[in-house]
Amino acid sequence: MILTFKGAAKTVTGSKHIITTQQGKKILLDCGLYQNSAKDNDELNSHLGFNPAEIDAVILSHAHIDHSGNLPLLVKLGFTGKIFATPATRDLCEVMLMDSAHIHENDMVFLNKRRAKMGKPPLKPLYTTKDAGKCMKHFYTVPYHNEFVINDEVSFNFTDAGHILGSAVVNLAIKDLNKIIHVCFTGDIGRPHDLIIKAPEKFRQADYIICESTYGNRLHDDAAMAAEKLLQVVLETCVEKKGKLLIPAFSLGRTQEVVYTLDRLKTQGLLPAIKVFVDSPLSMNATDIMRKYSDSFNEEIQKYMEIDDDPFGFKNLIYIQDAEESKALNELKEPCIIISASGMMEAGRIKHHLHNNIGKENCTLLVVGFVPPNSLGHRLLRGDKQVRIFGEVHDVKMQIKAINSYSAHADYTEIIDFLSCQNKAELKKIFLVHGNEDVMFDFKTKLIESGFSNIEIPDLNDYYELH
Repeated sequence: MILTFKGAAKTVTGSKHIITTQQGKKILLDCGLYQNSAKDNDELNSHLGFNPAEIDAVILSHAHIDHSGNLPLLVKLGFTGKIFATPATRDLCEVMLMDSAHIHENDMVFLNKRRAKMGKPPLKPLYTTKDAGKCMKHFYTVPYHNEFVINDEVSFNFTDAGHILGSAVVNLAIKDLNKIIHVCFTGDIGRPHDLIIKAPEKFRQADYIICESTYGNRLHDDAAMAAEKLLQVVLETCVEKKGKLLIPAFSLGRTQEVVYTLDRLKTQGLLPAIKVFVDSPLSMNATDIMRKYSDSFNEEIQKYMEIDDDPFGFKNLIYIQDAEESKALNELKEPCIIISASGMMEAGRIKHHLHNNIGKENCTLLVVGFVPPNSLGHRLLRGDKQVRIFGEVHDVKMQIKAINSYSAHADYTEIIDFLSCQNKAELKKIFLVHGNEDVMFDFKTKLIESGFSNIEIPDLNDYYELH
């Protein structure tokens, strides 16, 4: 049996790993988009590095686009099998992949206008909304803890990864000659005390683990302080300075966490009477799906829902879908909070809000998530005094602040604790993926110090024979 790494190798996006069985069956774990600010993103996303028609099945860990976002291209290029996912992941992918397709189509319209002026032929988007629709027909849902047999060599079950709604650890049992090899793919690992989602579950003993390492050298701030810090920023910006508070947030996960925090502050009578706008159509759709799967929420939010049956809705909270309504926020003179995508500030409506408010001293940008190197968010966080937005240079006069406790990824102590359910003596190898190279080497050292051994950090296209 061969394990090949086709993405998320020494980088935090583009998750794709192929298991080839003794009989030649190919199982693809995830099929995500590269979302770094690298120049070769288009090339990596356009060329999967393997023949989609040869893939027999896909097992999807969760709905985030860096794990699911290239499934429409996979189907477009010849994949005919099933895409296995939890029910919540399937529902989230239906809105997220369609949104991703819209972005590709709109970006290409903009790019082709520039190419036409230069006398260059038009280009086609990576995939279209039609491709995304076809892709959804391949989904097959498998609930947590149900052992599902794919063929006479491979079966698997999902356990809760605690990362986002529907996220799963993939536990594979694969026949190799006369033995069973157990392979665990962690996907993205959540935190034990997430604001909304249940904690990651223990998983069965594995021979090999493919493990994420996003925050393999970092410790998160205490999550209990997030509400207090958020309220402080709201009061300083919206009450004292009468300005706007901009919060860039991923549409799935982070937006709901921030809204839930504000909801609790409102219930406690602490949130001032200002308008809160969630300016993201995808966030609105994702929130509706979150409501549908409230049985996935942790005990704390379940208890809160006994006094407030909608933790994502309160007076003065307004969800915006229409683009014209979004533009109208630029003319709004009163203080307010605007939560908008994307979290990395490289695209989406948040860039327009920054364009209009970055030069105002009474406004604040509050960063609540991961921002990769070279991104607009990273440049603002490191204190650049000037930044370029939509080709125009802006002086940065608004306050830039951050809360580092909202992460949906486990830090290194939390990952090690998550792995502690394993008998180290029975583990043959751990492969580190989904992390920057320097972070991976730091995390490898921490794993070894914790008693784990045989840690591999694969490069793109590396393959290993599993015995």
